[in-house]
Amino acid sequence: MRIRPVLALATAAAALLVAAPQGSAATAQTSTATKVAACPEKALTLAAQQSAKDATVVHISVTNHSGRTYTVDRIPTVTFGDLDGAALPVPAGDSGPYRVGAGRTAYAAVRTIVNPADPEARRVDSVTVSADPARFGRTFTAPELGAGDKVLVWEPVTTWWKPSVAAADKALGLK
Repeated sequence: MRIRPVLALATAAAALLVAAPQGSAATAQTSTATKVAACPEKALTLAAQQSAKDATVVHISVTNHSGRTYTVDRIPTVTFGDLDGAALPVPAGDSGPYRVGAGRTAYAAVRTIVNPADPEARRVDSVTVSADPARFGRTFTAPELGAGDKVLVWEPVTTWWKPSVAAADKALGLK
């Protein structure tokens, strides 16, 4: 299964910071400090369920239950059972902040497999979703997702967080 390693993002970010001239690194740290803070896990609720329209798609959401705007990573981290790596982002891109207002919800769509009859399909018992690759997130069993006993996985992709389910579906090319 071709998937992006979760640690690759952290490694790439660290490499960029180390490679940046000292003035650039200091500026990046200063501007980050003045921006919206990362959302604490206790302020978030993650949800996931199989799409009613397309059994190859899982809709995920993150809700900020706090009284202030926070950020999560713009690309949700989605991993599958005991398989290595995570779903690739669509469009391709790097980690970065995504603002989730107080009491607001952000949405993403994950295509777990293009063709359920694909002979290379893997079958997993669960899907784990995190709003930040540095956090553990929440694991959903296949029955909790509404996917039956197993989730079929091969070359999974995930959208970036979007303001609505419709926008997430559109990013995957769904109607």
